[in-house]
Amino acid sequence: MALARYLTAHGARVTVSDARAELPDLSEFRAMGINFELGGHPLSLLDGCNQLYLSGGVPNDTPIVLEAGRRGIRIANDAEIFLECCPTRMVIGITGSAGKTTTTVLTHLMLAGSSLSGRVWMGGNIGNPLIEVVEQIAPDDVVVIELSSFQLEWMHTSPHIACVTNITPNHLDRHADMAAYIAAKRNILRHQTGQDLAVLNADDPITARELTTNAGVAWFSLRAEPDGSGAWLADSGELRLRTSTLMAPGMPDMDGVICSRGDLKLMGDHNVANVLVASVLAALAGASLDSIREVATTFTGVAHRLELVREINTVRWFNDSIATAPERLMAGLRVFKVPVVLLVGGRDKHLPWDEAITLMARQCRHVIFFGELGPMVARQFAIKNPRWSLVPGLTDAIIRATEVARENDVVLLSPGGTGFDEFKDFADRGDYFKTMVRDL
Repeated sequence: MALARYLTAHGARVTVSDARAELPDLSEFRAMGINFELGGHPLSLLDGCNQLYLSGGVPNDTPIVLEAGRRGIRIANDAEIFLECCPTRMVIGITGSAGKTTTTVLTHLMLAGSSLSGRVWMGGNIGNPLIEVVEQIAPDDVVVIELSSFQLEWMHTSPHIACVTNITPNHLDRHADMAAYIAAKRNILRHQTGQDLAVLNADDPITARELTTNAGVAWFSLRAEPDGSGAWLADSGELRLRTSTLMAPGMPDMDGVICSRGDLKLMGDHNVANVLVASVLAALAGASLDSIREVATTFTGVAHRLELVREINTVRWFNDSIATAPERLMAGLRVFKVPVVLLVGGRDKHLPWDEAITLMARQCRHVIFFGELGPMVARQFAIKNPRWSLVPGLTDAIIRATEVARENDVVLLSPGGTGFDEFKDFADRGDYFKTMVRDL
């Protein structure tokens, strides 16, 4: 809808097509002259069509998308149009299989706390389409945009500073295979030039060895100091930062300590990595070390990401509903050194579960499976561990958790699947979990 408003305001004749037969009140859009085709995507819509813009949820093998490609009609999305129209060159694009939302928020806060000449904007896949505000952005502003693989698969433009936090199996219910998923992520780098910058994960085998860019590269690592610019966790436990080899003329070089690991409020190795990569991104865009340090040591996280909901009789309840893949489930589980009652469920994304099941069997007091993927993962888990339950939905899983949790345990909702079987999305599921737990 944001893109429809923008295109109409710039003289385009716009038709919005949705597979649903009904949408909420459309009077505002009809008054703007926007047409609607509801209940399907007839190929006749392409007659006289110059460009087809896809919402992130539309697969690229949808018949109307295939036909548009056959006819040579340009296919794009709101994120690409934003990058093409954005008046500032200082756009930081962030993607990855995990950590991109936390990294996006951290980077935005680090820049917002610095004395920059312009405003700092944040949006994209994080929830607010930046095309809505593109005409308010000034040449001196900085933009931080989160980009999903769905947005990137059609991308023919790359941001000035591009970041790939990591690449692990994800969204294989949507992408044909892992190669197609990697190809979509690679698009954030594909169109960069020697005047651009990239920040990549030195610890991830795909980002470290399979991605290439024409841009100058900074690395981040939990294991070793990178060559040249980057950020790393030193053996001393300090988070260190160096950007001197990549800074443009007039930009301050940076070489120093961000903070000690013990100063972070965020939990887990994956969040140390998030702080490191955000620090590099913010520094390359002109943030001060003081602002980077302040955010790194005070930020407590974003909603639905290892979010402490409540402690009841020494049992702590955590909402990690954002963990919609086994890889993210494992990251959350590794944070805790006490017995965990784990809630696993939702809709499967056709991802491998073997490694997650091994970790769950080793670390969990009890695993409660629910939702569409519950029976499938429970069958695999039962081979390794007898401490599990299978229930229909999240409500039943919460009730069962109250029965099996013991003193000083953690109850962790880290589902490993999407929320679409019961809920609108992961946020809707997390909000429901928090409400239920607060009412216990």
